[in-house]
Amino acid sequence: MPLIRGTALGQYIPADSFIHRLDPRSKLLITVLSMILIFLTKSFPAMALWASLIFILAKISKIPAASLLRSARPILILIIFTSVLHIFFTGGSTVIFSIGPLKASAEGTITAFRTGLRLYLLVLFTALLTFTTNPSELSDGLEAAFGPLSRFGFPAHEVAMMMTIALRFIPTLFEETERIINAQVSRGADFESGGLLKRARAYIPVLIPLFVLVFKRADTLASAMEARCYRGGKGRVRMYPLIWGSPENKAVLSFALFSAAVLFLNRWT
Repeated sequence: MPLIRGTALGQYIPADSFIHRLDPRSKLLITVLSMILIFLTKSFPAMALWASLIFILAKISKIPAASLLRSARPILILIIFTSVLHIFFTGGSTVIFSIGPLKASAEGTITAFRTGLRLYLLVLFTALLTFTTNPSELSDGLEAAFGPLSRFGFPAHEVAMMMTIALRFIPTLFEETERIINAQVSRGADFESGGLLKRARAYIPVLIPLFVLVFKRADTLASAMEARCYRGGKGRVRMYPLIWGSPENKAVLSFALFSAAVLFLNRWT
């Protein structure tokens, strides 16, 4: 299964780099702001600037470009599907071709390419966050980000823990899926031939043991947390407390300057 093999989504790649050492709160702030700005970007030169930033950050973080590009493969079908919808359902005066009642316009094609590129850049930027942030640090950063909402009864620690565990188990889920598929293929299962409906039905024997394994892992994790006397975030201490210092200020300031350049380029190109 080429779509599953080599997937790096949600993984943490340890390395000694400037970005790895940054406080997770600064990386979360930059990631959220980048998500907003990428969606506001309409100019292709500005998008090229975003792509350049992503690969420069990957180089600084010592993240292989192949691993970064592979991180978007699991949702590549979703990106293509969204782009195709824009091709046929975005109105335009210049019709390129038609399939029955559906008409593909030049304006819709441009919008589709822009939307697909936005989603792809968004996934790559988010992948950089998970690649360069330890899961425990990411959990602490999310908890700190949700901290102000806890005054209104929001379960900041619990939500941060759930999000971190979900990200942590994405690679495990893909590994288990590939292992089950390989076991089914060795028993004569065929996932490649036939129409779309037949191939979809062939995956039903994969889903049942996958759900069983997921629930077993969840139960094992819950038992392990209880054995370690886990009682939530109240009164919890950290071995490595979060520290916001000069490197974080420089990173946020550099991103602010870059954002100003992107907005200028987006406005005038």
